Amino acid sequence: MPEDLYQTLGVSRQADQEEIQKAYRKMARKYHPDMNPNDDKAQEKFKRVQEAYDVLSDPEKREAYNRYGSDFEKIRSGGFRPGSAGGASFEGLDLEQIFGGRGSGGGGFQNGFNDFFERLMRGGGRAGERRSQPYEASPEPGESIRYDLHIPLAKSITGGPHEFHLPSASGGQKISVQIPAGVEPGAKMRLRGKGYPSPSGGPPGDLILVIRVDDHPSIKRNGKNLELVLPVTLREAALGAKVEVPTPKGSIALSIPPASSGGRRLRVKGMGIDDGKGPSGDLFVELQIVLPDKISDKARDWIEQFDKEHPLNPRSSLQW
Repeated sequence: MPEDLYQTLGVSRQADQEEIQKAYRKMARKYHPDMNPNDDKAQEKFKRVQEAYDVLSDPEKREAYNRYGSDFEKIRSGGFRPGSAGGASFEGLDLEQIFGGRGSGGGGFQNGFNDFFERLMRGGGRAGERRSQPYEASPEPGESIRYDLHIPLAKSITGGPHEFHLPSASGGQKISVQIPAGVEPGAKMRLRGKGYPSPSGGPPGDLILVIRVDDHPSIKRNGKNLELVLPVTLREAALGAKVEVPTPKGSIALSIPPASSGGRRLRVKGMGIDDGKGPSGDLFVELQIVLPDKISDKARDWIEQFDKEHPLNPRSSLQW
């Protein structure tokens, strides 16, 4: 019995075109002669996979195969099956015209049923016209590679060149890519021709990069804005100061107002993310008061005195 074409590709009869194409690419890559030199069984399997895909990837041929099964090939080669093929019917046809009648006149089919079915399966054409070469599918492109590219937060904000190596399972090649400034986490970048090679002589597939941005210990992204946790001393928070703060555009001197409590947020306009699409975002700085691990007795007495002179009830608004 002829091998079922669906079984050849390892798909169900209800498979859609995307499933059929995906199965073909997988099996063609597995059994391609270049991958299996001197393996006759693999080359024969590759041939059957190609033949199965040629039929199942063509909606008209697939419909005919689903209807006639193995007889589909007999019809294509000129065999006879009662009924209709592709909606065509034998009813009302003049057999003399089919076989050419007496002599060579009448505009009939010069080679009898062979020409008749050739024309029937092609959907028309001039009588007696025959194909000079068998049908050949165009080369399929190679399969694309999807890869999660992890980059530092600073690189995602400022952009620039970035190099990395693909895992050995994906080719192991060294890749250089230009990261656009302000690229968002989850964004996709397509590199043409950097995917798997084609199993049938077509162009290689693409490399699809999915941008993953690594966490930063002190800075977070919120849209086009940046949020920075800034450690300050008790003196800086109580008396005010100017401190250096890093930004994507370089360090700036940030003024901390006197009597700033921990958690206070300061806004620096235009020092967020500049992705070239509209105005830049802002930088929000949250103050975090840092105390030493140990406090001397003298400092403890001073803090007690300070608390007496500046009594506070910071939890007065807390309610359940």
